[in-house]
Amino acid sequence: MKISEWLDKKEAEGIDVSQITLPDGLSYDEAPDETIFFKEINPDGILSTADHPFSTVERFEHWYYCRGRDKATGTHSLGMEWRLFTKDKNLAVKTAKSHIE
Repeated sequence: MKISEWLDKKEAEGIDVSQITLPDGLSYDEAPDETIFFKEINPDGILSTADHPFSTVERFEHWYYCRGRDKATGTHSLGMEWRLFTKDKNLAVKTAKSHIE
């Protein structure tokens, strides 16, 4: 089953999917149709393996998956991860940008 089909099914069941966690098998089996937005704060350079704040928007058919780690956490720290599923592209990009700027 595709991510968009699964989200449609959950939404039809009356579940608020905006903050839903994808099943493990589903999230690893499908690549996004496109990445709409990506920004990472990485002052260490491209060879750094540390965790850095980031924000991204990926499209899965008619769904947009926003996720990231807040800039407020600082570099090299875990936690403050966020996510949002929406069908509204503008809301997805606005949300992603607000978490990283």
